[in-house]
Amino acid sequence: MYARRRRTYFLLMGVCLFLFVSAWSFVRLFSVEAAVALCVVAMVIPPVAAMIANRRGPDDRWWDDPSGDPKSDEWWDELDGKRRREE
Repeated sequence: MYARRRRTYFLLMGVCLFLFVSAWSFVRLFSVEAAVALCVVAMVIPPVAAMIANRRGPDDRWWDDPSGDPKSDEWWDELDGKRRREE
């Protein structure tokens, strides 16, 4: 999963760079409006790429999963209100 997300991220960032460089290298010679449009599209790609790269997969460990340390897990559960300590 991680390799696929990383590959997708770099592919999207490569497309972003290609659009930006091509917009101001040769597209501007034909149409400045088209070059600006390409830059606007390139501007939207990095946040989308970051969302894709940081997406949680079905096998990924999440922040609230148990850590395996019973004392630490009990402490976090008490803080989150999941289990109340009985004294």
